[in-house]
Amino acid sequence: MHDERNRIEERAERLHTQRIQPAIYAATVPLTVEAWQAPGEPVPFEEAAAASYEPFTMDTPWGPPWGTTWFRMAGEVPAEWAGRRVEAVIDLGFTGDWPGNQAEALVHLPDGRPLKAVNPLNQYVPVANPAEGGERVDYLVEAASNPDILADDFARPTPLGDILTAGDKPLYTFRRAVLAVLDEDVWHLDLDLQVLRQLMVHLGEHEPRRHEILHALDRAMDALDLDDVAGSAADVRAVLAPVLAKPAHASAHTVSGVGHAHIDSAWLWPIRETKRKTSRTFSNVTSLADEYDDFIFACSQAQQYEWVRDNYPHVWARIQESVKKGQWAPVGGMWVEADGNLPGGEAIVRQLVHGKRFFIEHFGIETKGVWLPDSFGYTAAYPQLAKLAGNDWFLTQKISWNQTNKFPHHTFWWEGIDGTRIFTHFPPIDTYNARFDGVEMDRAVRNYAEKGAGTRSLAPFGWGDGGGGPTREIMERARRLADLEGSAKVVIEHPDAFFAKAREEYPDAPVWVGELYLELHRATYTSQARTKQGNRRSEHRLREAELWATTAALHAPGYTYPHEELDRLWKTVLLHQFHDILPGSSIAWVHREAEAEYARVAGEVEELTAQAVGALGAGGPRVFNTSPFDRAEVVRTADGARAYVEVPAGGSAPLTDDAEPPHPVEVTGHVLDNGLVRVEVAADGTLSSVTDLRANREVLAGPGNLLRLHTDLPNCWDAWDIDKHYKNRYTDLLDADAVTVVEDDPLAGAIRVTRSFGKGSTITQTISLRAGSARIDFETDIDWHEVEKILKAGFPVDVRAAHSSAEIQFGHVQRPTHTNTTWEAARFEVPGHRWVHIGEPGYGVAVINDSTYGHDVSRTVREDGGTTTTVGLSLVRAPRIPDPEADQGRHRFTYSLLPGASIDDAVAEGYALNLPLRVADAAGAPEPVVSVSGEGVTVEAVKLADDGSGDVVVRLYESRGGRATGALRTGFPLAGAQVTDLLERFLEPADTDEQGAVSVTLRPFQVLTLRLERATDGR
Repeated sequence: MHDERNRIEERAERLHTQRIQPAIYAATVPLTVEAWQAPGEPVPFEEAAAASYEPFTMDTPWGPPWGTTWFRMAGEVPAEWAGRRVEAVIDLGFTGDWPGNQAEALVHLPDGRPLKAVNPLNQYVPVANPAEGGERVDYLVEAASNPDILADDFARPTPLGDILTAGDKPLYTFRRAVLAVLDEDVWHLDLDLQVLRQLMVHLGEHEPRRHEILHALDRAMDALDLDDVAGSAADVRAVLAPVLAKPAHASAHTVSGVGHAHIDSAWLWPIRETKRKTSRTFSNVTSLADEYDDFIFACSQAQQYEWVRDNYPHVWARIQESVKKGQWAPVGGMWVEADGNLPGGEAIVRQLVHGKRFFIEHFGIETKGVWLPDSFGYTAAYPQLAKLAGNDWFLTQKISWNQTNKFPHHTFWWEGIDGTRIFTHFPPIDTYNARFDGVEMDRAVRNYAEKGAGTRSLAPFGWGDGGGGPTREIMERARRLADLEGSAKVVIEHPDAFFAKAREEYPDAPVWVGELYLELHRATYTSQARTKQGNRRSEHRLREAELWATTAALHAPGYTYPHEELDRLWKTVLLHQFHDILPGSSIAWVHREAEAEYARVAGEVEELTAQAVGALGAGGPRVFNTSPFDRAEVVRTADGARAYVEVPAGGSAPLTDDAEPPHPVEVTGHVLDNGLVRVEVAADGTLSSVTDLRANREVLAGPGNLLRLHTDLPNCWDAWDIDKHYKNRYTDLLDADAVTVVEDDPLAGAIRVTRSFGKGSTITQTISLRAGSARIDFETDIDWHEVEKILKAGFPVDVRAAHSSAEIQFGHVQRPTHTNTTWEAARFEVPGHRWVHIGEPGYGVAVINDSTYGHDVSRTVREDGGTTTTVGLSLVRAPRIPDPEADQGRHRFTYSLLPGASIDDAVAEGYALNLPLRVADAAGAPEPVVSVSGEGVTVEAVKLADDGSGDVVVRLYESRGGRATGALRTGFPLAGAQVTDLLERFLEPADTDEQGAVSVTLRPFQVLTLRLERATDGR
């Protein structure tokens, strides 16, 4: 047989795209259109319906950036269309094929009910099949003219990312608004051809099946009447029917498809626009569910459900109905799809608690898995927290973006830092926005790493990132691929069903231990420093408010625990932990609003804390310690003076000047000495020496606190990425404008270093040492005006550290300092929380911070044979895309060097730096709510139970990485104690001794939640 592949393939492509697809709509009539431009922000339907509209013609520009234009559309179905499938087709001037970041619209009926949304690949609105014709169509369409921030593939900065800078030039040109007849034979023929042509080209040239499809296509094109495509479509489909009917091989891979619409809670659009995106996407999904009984849609992020419930009650009712029918599957059980590394441990707990409770309350469904396809790496604390929240499985996708190493598994057990394992899947289709095209189906099979052991994988399908969701075309492709020779089989099913089957067939799946580190997007640990600082400080402020509110609720008559206020504030913080807000990868508008929200949260939480402390009564100045460790340190009083105090963990003490600090500070020239450490500041402002007087050793192996300004232009994704070549070009900031002693007191000494550099930037650092403490603080004030730069603070330490330890949620991870393999080499920038520790047997050093997350650790051998291990703390960046002004302006934060530090020391000082002592007027405060004994037993949260019972909930964890035993004692009469899950539900009784103390036994990094019942009178 002659080889005619090229001729047939070219013929099929031309006839398909140029003749068949244009014939899908058989006839059209225009709709009349009127328009009204809403002033400012979006308005409710009622206001738009009452507005005055002007005539509007096609091919007219409309829509300033971030504007809202309402269109009134009307028409009548021609009588001759009676009984046919009629649709309104609306093209707002869509660009490209991504629904997420451009013009979108929600179509309403005249009574205000949302009907369906339109976007580039979903332009139709169904009109009920008219029995006799003449049906009247009236719509009110809310169209959003959102700018395309992704234009030119992020090639250059754009002012469009903020309404304050975007201008008012119209972005789009309205192309079409018609009533049309959908020719179902032609439409189905189009889909038949899509599936067969895409399958054919991905089969090997030696495969008989490829040639069978090829010649069937040739015969089918012979059956096509070019003068009557509609009339011959059924005959063409009949020719193709036999090749579409051939069943898949018995060993064919199974793709479990579930509808999905990834909606970033903010990214290239502000939160206010996401609220509208949810209504558009969810309207389309519920409409599709009405059309396809076999459709199932998985949807996460309780926050988005709440937005719909509060703003779009009709859409909310449709969601509830779809859930009842089993077509809508709440998944994920988190408030939002948060970043996987940066939220604190208690914040991840609250993500899971608030998310799961929402779905239980509103749908009677307890979600069973964590759904995080798009976060930028995942902390090793997740398996334990997921399981403690009642989850059985974990889904991710983003690791497929690794730059260097291909992740070796798709179905596996993920083991966390405490030893907990959770069944995890990573879809080999390599997308959470699948469309079931030939490329994806081929990749799902070829890429699947578990061949020979597992036979199935998951594919979330539907347009996403900016929403959109599944379309009827994707559903039709899935139906054709359900059992088709040469292809993987597609079955539409709930994610819980997939995970149950996958675990049953592969119970001994391989184990991956530790973090799921993404070898990409490493700059998200640093970008938009003020957003990150707002998150860190909000987390700690909320911890403080809950502790003192609990104290007041137990001991202050008439005080009421502020459940609702704390719940609302926590949800604000949780929202801003979304994986494009907290990482710093959103447009300027998002981060401008985030900073304002964090400021509001700070003010409200401070007021709640002050109210709680004030409820304890007046009686003189006291010092309150929110940290889980006893503190003996210098504190600054209300009048600016210094005092040395000793305060128990979670308790308070009177502020007096009676306590004598050990090791007062001496300041000699530019040397600070408190008998524990001696710090020498060089003329250039770096640390020339740090001597640990207790160990009689020099800590540094080079200039300490060396500020290094690197060129920072990644190959792509400016706000997201820091590429390895950033290290090759840098300037050390060694020219200090001034080095001045600013405090010389036995309780504290401080030296201030000021610098100016670059494009008008300045840094003022106050290097301070306090009596009784080995911690050296660097209070930093930066006025930052650099572009495409990253600023790091380096500490070269004279220790031979085989690994670094970085705090993560409820523990820490160890990372090798060598680069023996590509896996270690790829970790050239890594995340951590409050501290990083490096050490050799017998000696260690910690670098502590109050607001940053990114750092690097490197190791070199000196000529004298000694080893220098350097911690580089990432302070601030200056990317220009997607926010051209990212990080510009003022930054204030503190980081610290702690010589002679153990892991215990790093943990305690990390809490101390992030939870400064509070001085307030109060009466003699009661005992701490709880106190614990046992090394490594650390209190993370103290609060009242969420159910309003008055029970006290305490969350503990083992913080050193070893076994711990101890006892928890209460500052109130205890009636009983339970071990609970994260949702405060009973798991087992807690052991108590004769004195009423709760016995605590923890494995390494174990998290334990205790529910403590208060004794009432007579008990």
